[in-house]
Amino acid sequence: MAGMGWILSIILGAIAGWIAEKIMKSDHGLLTNIILGILGAVLGNAILRMIMGTTTYSVLGQLIVAVIGACILIWGYRAIRGRT
Repeated sequence: MAGMGWILSIILGAIAGWIAEKIMKSDHGLLTNIILGILGAVLGNAILRMIMGTTTYSVLGQLIVAVIGACILIWGYRAIRGRT
């Protein structure tokens, strides 16, 4: 989450993780949502940078990218571990 402070990154991570949890119909705790959201933002930004050559710097853009990345992480976890 380029250019954002730690507090805002944690808050956006929690929101993105929660949204991804609802989209993917998962059940996680708050800490897992924060971790999924932050890692999802890192993954989403890496994918966005590979596809478009740049990343987004707005808060809303980062939230969208983080949700997409977190959904990809949840999907990948389910593919490896099985749907439990």
